[in-house]
Amino acid sequence: MDQACINLRWAAALLAGLAAGGVRTLVLSPGSRSTPLVLAGQRAPGLELIPILDERSAGFFALGAARASGQPVALIATSGSAPAHWYPAVIEASETGVPLVLLSADRPPTLRGFGANQTIDQTRLFGAFAREAHDPGLPRSDDAALKAVAALGRRCAAVASGPRPGPVQVNLPFEEPLVPPADCDAALPAAVTATAAGLGWAASAPTVALRPIALPPGRGLVVVGPGLFGPGFAEHLRDAAQRLALPVLADPLSGLRFGAAADAVLTHYDALLRNPEAARALRPDWVLRIGGAPVSKVLGQWLAGIPALLVEPAGGWRDPNHDGLWRMVAEPGAICSALTLNQAPQPAWAARWAAADRRVAELASAHIAASPWCEPHLICALLARIPAGEALLCGNSLPIRQLDSWSGSRATPLRLHGNRGASGIDGQLSTLAGLNHAGPPCWGLLGDLSTVHDLSGWLLHGRLRRPVVVVNNGGGRIFDYLPQHGLPGFEQLWRTPVAPDLGALAAAFGIAHRRVADAASLADALGDDADPGTARATLIEACVDADASRAVHRTYWQQIHVSAPETLDSLMAPNVCR
Repeated sequence: MDQACINLRWAAALLAGLAAGGVRTLVLSPGSRSTPLVLAGQRAPGLELIPILDERSAGFFALGAARASGQPVALIATSGSAPAHWYPAVIEASETGVPLVLLSADRPPTLRGFGANQTIDQTRLFGAFAREAHDPGLPRSDDAALKAVAALGRRCAAVASGPRPGPVQVNLPFEEPLVPPADCDAALPAAVTATAAGLGWAASAPTVALRPIALPPGRGLVVVGPGLFGPGFAEHLRDAAQRLALPVLADPLSGLRFGAAADAVLTHYDALLRNPEAARALRPDWVLRIGGAPVSKVLGQWLAGIPALLVEPAGGWRDPNHDGLWRMVAEPGAICSALTLNQAPQPAWAARWAAADRRVAELASAHIAASPWCEPHLICALLARIPAGEALLCGNSLPIRQLDSWSGSRATPLRLHGNRGASGIDGQLSTLAGLNHAGPPCWGLLGDLSTVHDLSGWLLHGRLRRPVVVVNNGGGRIFDYLPQHGLPGFEQLWRTPVAPDLGALAAAFGIAHRRVADAASLADALGDDADPGTARATLIEACVDADASRAVHRTYWQQIHVSAPETLDSLMAPNVCR
């Protein structure tokens, strides 16, 4: 049989196995060595091929699509440095548990290490960030080999979306020729298709009823960080919190601030814990930790030294403060349903937290009303504008921290996304395009540096269905709040202003552009909230006076820091909860 035909059948068997495991989307970047995979994808029923020029952009697009759909997405790239451009997206997928299958086409093994063109060692290219890495060798045409590679595809899809979801690499060397003759019969033997269509491995651990889990004595607290939690988790957590009288601090990326469970969570802890007396009075005896590290650095530092009970459905150990004394490996919703107390509930403890949170919310609203227009006003307006059931991708560095501080909560559902696994600013626009492709309409809130860091992501603007709000505040303003502020060379070496003309940039990509600098112009740019169709894919440039914004934030924090005990609802009254 012609070698190109063998390559095609081999690739077809692999894709059949991937499809059986739930892969419906192949995101590919152009190249020669990957031709057998692309040809097989064209012939595979039910598989969507999405070509994206830049491999880094493709990686983040796949990340967004897999996160929105909950299904594994496959990436295809040619040999050499091409798959290495996936690396930032692979790291993010690994750290946040997003299922990706990485199909890296390769030159034959006989060329590795001999200086052949476009040939590097691609085996285990992604190191510890890949759940598994396979290199099945050169394609073969016998039924047993095709059956094996089909089973490999099914396995990779299952592992990528399994109990510890994340990326899986399959490195695929192909001999030339790569384009088969017209009479190539690529049909797979019945034994191979039967294997590919088999039940395979369970994609996730079944939810099971757990024995009652007795929590430690004393005052407890629940902290839910970023995470992709299953359906029903919010309701199970809400029921447990009410039944056990436990305060719940909900990170913005926990999925708990926006929706039916929003009234059961607290959201203003970042400001509240800046008050030293409140921070001491509200310190618990133990904390139940669910999800990743919180966005709030203040909260993360305050948690140090508090004995922690870790909920780790994927079997990890997310414990940056090294305070974990007990780890529970199970689905978080099932754990919440199984929680019990070895003492009577302490409703006064939960009420104290709730009263403090309400008071800080009132102070925040009053401060915003009296302050010049900047990010807090923008965030409140944007969250009020996004229709129920739609989504928002919030960029890293300053935007997500400001959203954490000012978002509050709302009863209508909103799915908030953020690449917080490694917290990079790269790939934001490409991720946003992937989220829009595979999920509900998704808005964007990004910084100016994130926007120019992923310029190739603007090539995907045709997939955007909602506006991208870009805060143009003159560079990396997160450093204005960090110890580096004021160092020699600070402006050029840390803040790194790029001063892009976003209007010209938008025009170059054929994107509508609006510039706003106050509440009225922002409301007009966001469109009519009665008609979601008016919210088109537009680059909304929000021009913010960064120095004035910094003053607004620091004044607010100082106000909370020096607030008298009675201002925070007598938080420092004698402790009656022990």
